[in-house]
Amino acid sequence: MDEHPVDTRAFLNEIEGHLLLASVRDQGHAAALRFTASLGWLTEGQRTEVERRFEAEYLGLARTSWQCTAERSQDLRAEYEEAYRLLRQRLLALCLLGSALVLGILTAVTWKM
Repeated sequence: MDEHPVDTRAFLNEIEGHLLLASVRDQGHAAALRFTASLGWLTEGQRTEVERRFEAEYLGLARTSWQCTAERSQDLRAEYEEAYRLLRQRLLALCLLGSALVLGILTAVTWKM
């Protein structure tokens, strides 16, 4: 038996993160190549350096974007959880009120009989 159980969801999330990062790196590299293609006056060393810096900046911007998206999703989750909590409270209050009304009506009808 395996002594270290694998959290499948965490494992899949980690794989997805690595694939996403690899994809963004590829996109950054492709964008760097397109950018430097128009700069024919660069030497090979300069071209390589510009491409490296462009890729790093591209990856940094993607990381910042992901962080902003993650923060916003956490904010939205908190907002929706609060709205759902309030909705549950209102529904419970409505059910209790309805039950009290039905009980009151039944009690009144029973006393009249």
